[in-house]
Amino acid sequence: MIKVWGRMTSTNVQKVMWCIDELGVAHEHIDLPHGHARQDSAYLAMNPNGLVPTIDDDGFVLWESNSCVRYIAAKFGAGTLWPTDPRQRADAERWMDWQLTTLSSPSWTIFLGLVLQKPERRDTAVIAAATKRLNELWTIVDKVLATRNFVAGAELTIGDIPIGIVASRWFTIAAERDRHPNVEAWYHRLTERSAFKKNVMTPLL
Repeated sequence: MIKVWGRMTSTNVQKVMWCIDELGVAHEHIDLPHGHARQDSAYLAMNPNGLVPTIDDDGFVLWESNSCVRYIAAKFGAGTLWPTDPRQRADAERWMDWQLTTLSSPSWTIFLGLVLQKPERRDTAVIAAATKRLNELWTIVDKVLATRNFVAGAELTIGDIPIGIVASRWFTIAAERDRHPNVEAWYHRLTERSAFKKNVMTPLL
């Protein structure tokens, strides 16, 4: 049984839990209050970064959320979330990396400014610039989704999970969104999945 440590308001924990539930993997979730991971010596022994999530699969301890998703999908979801065709898998993994290197930064800036900051302390110029950038990035995804239901093909793969988490915040926060009809249709397909509803469509804080 896989153990997962982390609070469910963390988007990185949501990635792993969505993947686990999508595949019906037996698991135990251990909730960690905000900030607890940096103070718990037992947890720090597993993950010296003091971040979440961390998983333990029968003694194999792993951290970094996208790596956890890859591992779980490879072990339990070959042919579904984990494409067996090398080209399709590379396509899916490309979107996972893109989420980390490109999509996350403006998304976090918007979340920090519109959700975590008090209105009187918001830097509206910074938020506006991040919103413009994120709209540009969703245009890239929108063009891809014009020809397929999910980012790496006809079915959900590991590629959809990290950017699906970002999309959830994007469509939940009151940001100035441009129209991206293919992204909107893809996001609607995600919201119809029970594992997405359970693990991602939750309160922001």
